[in-house]
Amino acid sequence: MTGKGAKIAIVDTGIDTDSPEFAGRIDPASADVAGNGTVEDVGGHGTQVALIAAAARNNTGIVGIAYDATIAMFRADTPGTCADTSADSDGCSFDDRDIATGINRAVSAGATVVNLSLGGDAPSTALINAVRNASAKGVVVVVSAGNDGDGSDPKIDPNQPNPFAAGVRNAGGSNVIIAGSVDENSQFSGFSNKAGSQAQWFLSALGERVCCEYENGALKIETTPDGQFVTLISGTSFSAPQIAGAVALLKQAFPNLTGPQMVELLLTSARDAGAAGTDSTYGRGILDIAKAFQPSGTTTLAGSTTSVALGDSSGVSSGPMGDAFTSAPLGTVVLDGYKRAYSYDFARGLQRASVRPKLLGAVDSGARTVGGDGPVMAMSFTLADGAHGQSNWIAPLRLSAEDAQAAKVLAGRVAIKIAPDQQIGFAFKEGADGLVAQLQGQDRPAFLIAGDARGDNGFAQSGELSVAYRRQLGPWGLTASSEQGKAWLGSLRVQDGQLDRNREARGLNSFSLTADRRFGPVDTALGVTWLGEQRTVLGAYFNDTFGGGGANTMFLDANAAWHMGDGWRLGGAFRQGWTRADRSGVIGAGSNFVSRGWSADVSKQGVLGRSDSLGLRVSQPLRVEGGGLNLTLPTSYDYNTLLPTYGTSLLSLTPQGREIDSELAWHGNLWGGDASASVFYRTDPGHIDSLPDDKGVAVKWAKRF
Repeated sequence: MTGKGAKIAIVDTGIDTDSPEFAGRIDPASADVAGNGTVEDVGGHGTQVALIAAAARNNTGIVGIAYDATIAMFRADTPGTCADTSADSDGCSFDDRDIATGINRAVSAGATVVNLSLGGDAPSTALINAVRNASAKGVVVVVSAGNDGDGSDPKIDPNQPNPFAAGVRNAGGSNVIIAGSVDENSQFSGFSNKAGSQAQWFLSALGERVCCEYENGALKIETTPDGQFVTLISGTSFSAPQIAGAVALLKQAFPNLTGPQMVELLLTSARDAGAAGTDSTYGRGILDIAKAFQPSGTTTLAGSTTSVALGDSSGVSSGPMGDAFTSAPLGTVVLDGYKRAYSYDFARGLQRASVRPKLLGAVDSGARTVGGDGPVMAMSFTLADGAHGQSNWIAPLRLSAEDAQAAKVLAGRVAIKIAPDQQIGFAFKEGADGLVAQLQGQDRPAFLIAGDARGDNGFAQSGELSVAYRRQLGPWGLTASSEQGKAWLGSLRVQDGQLDRNREARGLNSFSLTADRRFGPVDTALGVTWLGEQRTVLGAYFNDTFGGGGANTMFLDANAAWHMGDGWRLGGAFRQGWTRADRSGVIGAGSNFVSRGWSADVSKQGVLGRSDSLGLRVSQPLRVEGGGLNLTLPTSYDYNTLLPTYGTSLLSLTPQGREIDSELAWHGNLWGGDASASVFYRTDPGHIDSLPDDKGVAVKWAKRF
C-alpha cells in the first residue's frame, strides 16, 4: 500500500512547494487561510510534518508513511510569527479561527484525514464546530498530545494531553486520535504528554529523534570537526503524521472503511506497552500498521455468511488421495469483521493424511481372539490384552470361522445357519466385509502388509454394526450385507508405542450385493457396494466452509481364485469406485472422481509341513485415478458494489504418488505357537511421491496359554 488516492490534509505552517518530495502531489485546494499571502512554508514545521506523512519514495532523503498520497496543506500560522526568531518570541502561533477555516477547507477538499500537529489552550467554539463537522463527514482527525510531559509548564498537567488535544478529541468523538511519542526502543518520551483520561483514544508513535531536517528541498547535512551528520527532530508533532499516514494507507487498501472504523482499527491493533492493556501513559499502545492490516473479527467467505477460520485446517485428505492436496492453489476472497477483502488460498489449509504404519498394525494388534464353531453356529470375539485395551484400533475380522479374528469384547461376530441353503450373520465393532467372507466360506491367504483389494475403502474406518444374509441358489450364492460405521478423520498414528488414532469420526453406511459361483477349481465373485458418507468424501474431511456435505460412492468388485492343485492357489481382486460429492456450499456440479485398487497373489499350502503356507502378493491400495471437486469460490471483490465475482476452481484429488505393495509371506506352526514371517517392499507409501520407499522384514510369533 502507498496511500495512492487518499488525501492527507495538514493544518500547519505551510509547505515547501518546490521540494521534489512532493512533486505532483500537492492538492490544488492547498491554501493560506491566515492572511500570509502564500502557502510556502516559513518556519519549516509544516514541511517536516508533510515529509513524515507522505515524502516520496524516490531513492533520496526519507520515505513517508503514505508516499503516494495527495497532500492538502492549509497554512494557518499567524502572519509574521514564524519569521520572528528573536529570543523573546514564542515562535509560530495559530488562531483558532484560522485552524477552523483550515479544517473546513480540508473537508470540502475531500480529505481522508486531517493532521493537527498543534497544541495550546482549549479550542474555541469555532474550532469545536469545525472538528464536529469533519467528524460528521467521516474525516479522521489526528492531533498531537503536546510536548509538556516534563512538567515545566505549571499551567499544563503533563499526565494529560494538552487542553487543545483533549478539546479536539471531545469535539470529534470516535473520529479523533491523540498522538503521543515514544523513542526507537518503544519507551515513552519524557517530553510527551501522557494519555491520562483520554487513554481510550490515545495512540503512541515514534516521535523522538525522527529523521530528518530539510533545507531547500534536500536533506540537510551538517559538517563539523567530528564529521557529517543529519539533524534529528523530536516532538509529538512528528508522531501525529505517522498515524495520519497510516489512515491514508487503510483508506487506499479498504475504501469501504468509515472514519470511526479506521480509528478503531488503529487503536485496537496497537502493540501493547506499559501496563497491560489500555493505560494512562501509552494509551492503547504503540502504532502497529502491519497488524492494522491483518484480518480482524469473524472472517467470512465473500458474498456469504459462511465463516472461514483462517487458522484452521481447510481439510484433511484420505489414503486414496495421497499427496493430491500439494497441487495447485485455491485462491478466493474472504471478508473480515470490517468487510475488508483479503486474498486467501484454501490450499494452504489442506492437509494430507498421515501414512498408515502398516508394519506396527500388523505385528502389534494389541488383542487376542477366541472363538468356536459348530454345524449351525460359529462365533468369534476379540479380547483386549492388558494395557492394549485402551487402543482405539481394532483389527478387521476378515478370516474364516476356523481362524476368526475378532475384538474385552472389542468386537464380535456370530454366523448362524438358519436353513440348509441360508445363513445369516451379525457383527458389532466390525465391518461387513469379513462377515461376508465367512458366510461365503472364502479362504484368504494371510499377508501382513500387502492388502486385499476386496472391501478396501482406503481410509481408516470402523464398523459399528453389520448384518449379512446369504442364500444358495443352485450353483450361485447371493449375499446381501449392510454396515453402519464411522470414518475416522486423519489417519492412524503411533502413540505411546501403540497403534492409535484421533477420536473424531463421522458416520457412514453401506449396502452390498454379491454373487459368487465356483467353476470347478475356480472361485469367482462379483459384487456392488453403495457407500454413503454423512460428512466425509471417500474418507477425506472438509470444514464447514466447503459446505459440510458428504458423498456417495458406488464400488464394483470382482475377484477370483484358482485352486491349481497340490496346495497351489492363484488369486486376484479388483475394485473400481465412482464417487459423487454432495453439492453443498462451495462444492458444485461435476464434483465426481474415480478410484481403483487391485491385488494379485499366488500361494502354496504345505511348504514345510501340512499346515504352513507361503505366498507372494502384489497390490495397489485404493487410489483416486481421476477427477476432483469443483469449487465455486469468490475470486475478486468490488468495493463499489460490495459484491464478489465468482469462478470455479478444481481441487484435484488424484495423487502424484502411486503405492505398490509387494510381499513374500510365510505362515505356520512353530515351537507350539503361531508364527509368520514377511519380506515386503512398498513404493510411494500412502500414494505420496515424496516419501522414500518402505521396505523391511517382519517376524511374528504368538502362543496361547
